[in-house]
Amino acid sequence: MKRDIIILGIESSCDDTSAAISKNGNILANLVANQDVHSSYGGVVPELASRAHQQNILPVVDQAIKIANIEKGQIDAVAFTRGPGLLGSLLVGTSFSKAMAMGLDIPLIEVNHMQAHVMSHFILNKDIEVPGFPFLCLTVSGGHTEIVLVKDYLKMEVVGRTIDDAVGEAFDKAAKILNLPYPGGPLIDKHARSGNAAAYNFPKPNIPDLDYSFSGLKTAFLYFIRDQVKDSPTFIDDHLADICASYQKSLIETVLDKFLRAIAEYKVGHIGIAGGVAANSYLRERVAQIGKEKTLQVSIPKLEFCTDNAAMIAITGHHKFQKELFTDQTIGAQARYQMINEEQ
Repeated sequence: MKRDIIILGIESSCDDTSAAISKNGNILANLVANQDVHSSYGGVVPELASRAHQQNILPVVDQAIKIANIEKGQIDAVAFTRGPGLLGSLLVGTSFSKAMAMGLDIPLIEVNHMQAHVMSHFILNKDIEVPGFPFLCLTVSGGHTEIVLVKDYLKMEVVGRTIDDAVGEAFDKAAKILNLPYPGGPLIDKHARSGNAAAYNFPKPNIPDLDYSFSGLKTAFLYFIRDQVKDSPTFIDDHLADICASYQKSLIETVLDKFLRAIAEYKVGHIGIAGGVAANSYLRERVAQIGKEKTLQVSIPKLEFCTDNAAMIAITGHHKFQKELFTDQTIGAQARYQMINEEQ
């Protein structure tokens, strides 16, 4: 009989403090403490984020263990986000994880945040189909936009990435221009649902291969709003839904153009999306539509596993534990941390 594998996952890459418990690939608890302090600043303030992590991490971990109905002594390993992310935030999670692993005398597992987003597809759930290998994952968030060829659980290749801004940042910057509160990406999605996506046209970036660039599109949007408001000061209020729908469509279709090229190039039978922007309703609808049109299997994680969460860290830790991919107490947080193959 196989023994149970219980992993504590800790995520602290940005402004959410999260802890999760997995048992044999099933998530028993997944808690997230948000930081409302950033909303008045229009974005995440790194120093405030790290301080809030220090306040939140102990109660969040303690509550996750209680909800999972386990004892600390049953935990087999601590998996944590090493990077990429905000260094101060990462340091809190890394230090806590090292201390807990040392105190319990159990293995420590470092996890790449972007790899974990892809691994969210393997959180066991009866309502969502687990992808088969190989599959292509479009990983879109506030800091990253990547097309990842997933050959196995820990064997991944980034075949396309942004060369400047990420699509999530492009959403948030546009929301700020529109005077929408932070975080603005979900609000653009909300307003876009009642708007006309063909109302305004924005230029589509022309970047070679499977890479992305969103800086030009962001600038074009800024100039468009500036010029329209100059002629009509109430332009934003009068046309907010149409503006949001048109801009959202431009961003998402730009992302999907390259994703479609990757699907054709790598001839996969299964596709998925991951990351915070994977919660966008238009993107989810379009990916499902692409799967239907091209007869591809489609995996889209539950909304709670798209945004930053520790469940994806725990599930990655589960698979790394099985291969004994442990790290030692000399490990440090890494703000920039490239995804590498770890399959042995």
